[in-house]
Amino acid sequence: MNDTEHARPPEADAPAAAPNKAVRRPGDVIFGGLSLGSAVLILLTLVGVAVFLVLRSLDVFSADPEDISGGKGFFSYVWPMVFGTVVSSLIAMMLAMPIAVGIALFISHYAPRKIGNAIGFVIDLLAAVPSVIFGMWGMAVFAPRLFPLYSWLEENLGFIPLFSDASASGRTLLTAAIVLAVMILPIITSVSREVFLQTPRLHEEAALALGATRWEMIKTAVLPFGMPGVIGGTMLGLGRALGETMAVAIILSPGVFSWNLIGAGNQTIPAEIALHFPEASGLRLAELIAAGLVLFVITLAVNLVARWIVDRRSEFSGAN
Repeated sequence: MNDTEHARPPEADAPAAAPNKAVRRPGDVIFGGLSLGSAVLILLTLVGVAVFLVLRSLDVFSADPEDISGGKGFFSYVWPMVFGTVVSSLIAMMLAMPIAVGIALFISHYAPRKIGNAIGFVIDLLAAVPSVIFGMWGMAVFAPRLFPLYSWLEENLGFIPLFSDASASGRTLLTAAIVLAVMILPIITSVSREVFLQTPRLHEEAALALGATRWEMIKTAVLPFGMPGVIGGTMLGLGRALGETMAVAIILSPGVFSWNLIGAGNQTIPAEIALHFPEASGLRLAELIAAGLVLFVITLAVNLVARWIVDRRSEFSGAN
């Protein structure tokens, strides 16, 4: 066999020609532009809200402290409401999160499909109830039934300032926090349920094949995979609790501020704005806008912390 039979044409040794660059279709270009525009619009809206709050509240920071409500300056005026807002929201989150995760796990891994779908529908329906309904229910039905508990707390834990001087009406910060927990329960449950259902089936089967019980499988496979989603859903619920207005405004009774969860007198920033904004003017209006600025900063900080936690948790996932 001669060499000419094995000779290859010069073109065979030449590198393959680079494929033509994909041409973007008009639909892709339009969709990409709309997506970018939506993201920019959200950012501009956020900046616009921040600029509005800052500009309209400047008069408060330059005013005489005696002209501010309470006569001791803006921070003395807003600090009690910050306490009420943050404490009630944190209590609501701590009460709602374990219950919501338990319901989500029951729907996704324990209940038969039909029962799970029915429970999920009821939970989603709970999120559609207007907040004013929760407020009326909390004030007229829930608060009176909690007074015996508050009396017991006062008798046994009254030496702690948070549990002294129980209000006979039951319209207290703790009542508002419990109602807020009911309100944010559907949000945390829905997000957690969807995340748990996304757990890789192979991970669950591998855990069961190694001899794990159902709870051990959930603890080793489902919860690590779904924890970032649970944290994200919890932060969404916390954001809802921080900004809730009417339910808290209806439940809380007016009075002098106190470091007390079961007494009257505490208030939150959203409720304060909702109750007094319609008739406010001049410096009083600036006070309420400045209080809104404080709430804006608190909410922004909560979301940034939540994003940091989720990013750290996502470094390890059951899918990795």
